[in-house]
Amino acid sequence: MRKAGWNMALVKYAVISIGSYELELKLYQITADKKIKTIENVRQIMSLGSETYSNGKISFETIEKLCDVLERFNNVIKEYKVTDYDAVATSGIREAANASVVLDRIKVRTGLKVRILSNSEERLVDYRALFMYEKESREFIDDGTAYIDLGSGSLQISLVEKGALAATQNLRLGSMRIRELLYDLSDDIKHFDKLVDELINNDWQTYRKMFIKDKQITSIIATGVQISTFAKKVNDGKKNIIYTAEEFTAECEKLSQKSTMEIMKDYGLTREQTIMLMPTIKIYEKILKETGAKKIWISCVSLPDGMVIEYGLKKKKISIEHNYNADILSTAKSISKRYKASQSHVNNIREIATAIFDATKKIHGMGEREKLLLEIAIFLHDCGKYISINSSPQCSYDIIMATEILGLSHGERELVANVVKYNTIELENTDNLTVTKLLAILRVANALDRSHKQKLKDFKIDLKDGSLSITVRTNEDITLEKSSLKEKAEFFEEVFGVKLLLKQRKGIV
Repeated sequence: MRKAGWNMALVKYAVISIGSYELELKLYQITADKKIKTIENVRQIMSLGSETYSNGKISFETIEKLCDVLERFNNVIKEYKVTDYDAVATSGIREAANASVVLDRIKVRTGLKVRILSNSEERLVDYRALFMYEKESREFIDDGTAYIDLGSGSLQISLVEKGALAATQNLRLGSMRIRELLYDLSDDIKHFDKLVDELINNDWQTYRKMFIKDKQITSIIATGVQISTFAKKVNDGKKNIIYTAEEFTAECEKLSQKSTMEIMKDYGLTREQTIMLMPTIKIYEKILKETGAKKIWISCVSLPDGMVIEYGLKKKKISIEHNYNADILSTAKSISKRYKASQSHVNNIREIATAIFDATKKIHGMGEREKLLLEIAIFLHDCGKYISINSSPQCSYDIIMATEILGLSHGERELVANVVKYNTIELENTDNLTVTKLLAILRVANALDRSHKQKLKDFKIDLKDGSLSITVRTNEDITLEKSSLKEKAEFFEEVFGVKLLLKQRKGIV
């Protein structure tokens, strides 16, 4: 039944989230004053990840049970007369060998179209959800913060630099994976804790050496189903909890002294929840100790909260000051620095390329998302040289495809990888016009800094009468840049149907 007092005219959006451990339906109102309100929240525990992580696929019986729950969710959506919805799935289905079969069965039985989020998309949505709590997000999204998103299937660790996420890394150390690996090996909690510590120690130490190094981590943001469940049980249902390091460690110590049955009784948890909780607490306790952070914010938001923020921003129904594209670019910049790319060169061709992109909007028809992908390609276009100068195109492609880029789908990551790969070698046959268009722009911008000396700092770009004129004011010798541009101009002109002209003006710069 619909809740009393809700305004049907303001219901805008519903989210169905198919996680590794539970299914969730959330219905939202977006009010006239741009506030988001939850009007319905339904959860159903279903350990899809347990089958996927242990057997590699989801059984037919489980698929049918999944469809039963989704049919009920769909009926709730119809009851509320919600027309805008998203149904998304994470690693429980994403990593299943029969994922396409699962999605097809859901569509046939329920009519729901489910979209699988890549890990990088999922984590950005989870991060976006933090802004449901504006005060805390402003306080914690700052330098010296580690954002730890622990799910059933994996652990995402991200560092915040200058108010944006950077140096993000995914480790396959989710609470359910650990349970599947270790729980049968020990019935003793202290022994189990020791096994968890040994399992996660190597990956954590590798991450620390590569990304944290000598950075000072002063605070931690913690999200995930298990840590949220724990925090709410300990704090009488409160959904937003900030602990000092000492307070959190004390709670962990209390937990470690209890048996499985005592935890179930004292915290009102099922056996399944208790089994999942133990590795979760151990991981957060270890990270808190290793980083020396002074406080931890446990934010009990979930993936649907991030989805509604994304929806509200897209529809211009809400406004948030935080720049999420800056998070994505910050991640790409961090990767660029890791592979020793020249930042002065990257910044110069980024300025040139984005200026060309903006000047040619009428003829290329691309939008802001494509511009973002172009900027990411620019940050990463030389990363393969770190491995091999002679084989850098393929090395760059391999690095990009093997690296998490926050917020990108697998298809977008592959698009960026192809733009980078064919920057310096002949383009093979492709039906992806976006790759071709972005590649044409990147090649021209890269040619204009062929010497890597940033000679073209003062320039103007005009599209007029079938020609794109790039006028530069410099007293330097740009013979090399002119020669390089001549090689790239033919491809650009073929793609966009305009003549490319470079004009040099000397004088006071």
